[in-house]
Amino acid sequence: MAGELVEFEEGTIGIALNLESNSVGVVLMGDGLMIQEGSSVKATGKIAQIPVSEAYLGRVINALAKPIDGRGEIPASESRLIESPAPAETADSPATLQYLAPYTGAALAEYFMYRERHTLIIYDDLSKQAQAYRQMSLLLRRPPGREAYPGDVFYLHSRLLERAAKSSSQLGEGSMTALPIVETQSGDVSAYIPTNVISITDGQIFLSADLFNAGIRPAINVGISVSRVGSAAQIKAMKQVAGKSKLELAQFAELEAFAQFASDLDKATQNQLARGQRLRELLKQSQSALLRWQNR
Repeated sequence: MAGELVEFEEGTIGIALNLESNSVGVVLMGDGLMIQEGSSVKATGKIAQIPVSEAYLGRVINALAKPIDGRGEIPASESRLIESPAPAETADSPATLQYLAPYTGAALAEYFMYRERHTLIIYDDLSKQAQAYRQMSLLLRRPPGREAYPGDVFYLHSRLLERAAKSSSQLGEGSMTALPIVETQSGDVSAYIPTNVISITDGQIFLSADLFNAGIRPAINVGISVSRVGSAAQIKAMKQVAGKSKLELAQFAELEAFAQFASDLDKATQNQLARGQRLRELLKQSQSALLRWQNR
């Protein structure tokens, strides 16, 4: 069956991706240097799964949930499939070694979510995962689509991100919050993978390399950053100033770019630029500086 683990005679494990009438496309979970033509392979009848337990908290693991922090083995009495149905709709598609990392993280986060914990999982980054998936799909001769990605690359991420949810009272009211990171090429947010992920998430924070190099930290491009949750997740004080401040910052950025080519600016424009610069300085924050507030 698709997604089933198979074992070669020299011990290498693989995942069956393509099931044809006369052949099976398998992706290896190892270097496979000892595999030769004519080597035997057997089906295991198992779908990829990982051990899960409380002992994983604070440990560093690889895509197979094996510890890589030098602190010994991790005891576990339970296991969980790396791919499981999302709380809402889901899409079935097989995965392989490079894609086990985000699914392994999601499976561990779900383990704690269903034990009344609140978990945060950060995917860094999904664009690299999509590129590796594209390479594998081309090797398996799957029909390429836009930017040579296979047609199901959207479901690669949707079935992963849709697992983030807040469970019902019957399931303990735990939660899993997903924060996917996507790399853009030259700041192009209209590329295939960024637009796919943006369409799945509740908003995006766009970090600009130009702002970062200009010493503006955090380097958030306010004009492109969007939240679909909006004021529903803001405290009262933030809600009162956030909308107006965001508009002023976006207008200031456009005006600042225009002012670089203008030799003579009127008084109103100068005042707006000065106000925007003060607002930008006010919002600068060092890496280790924490800002706290009280909800009133």
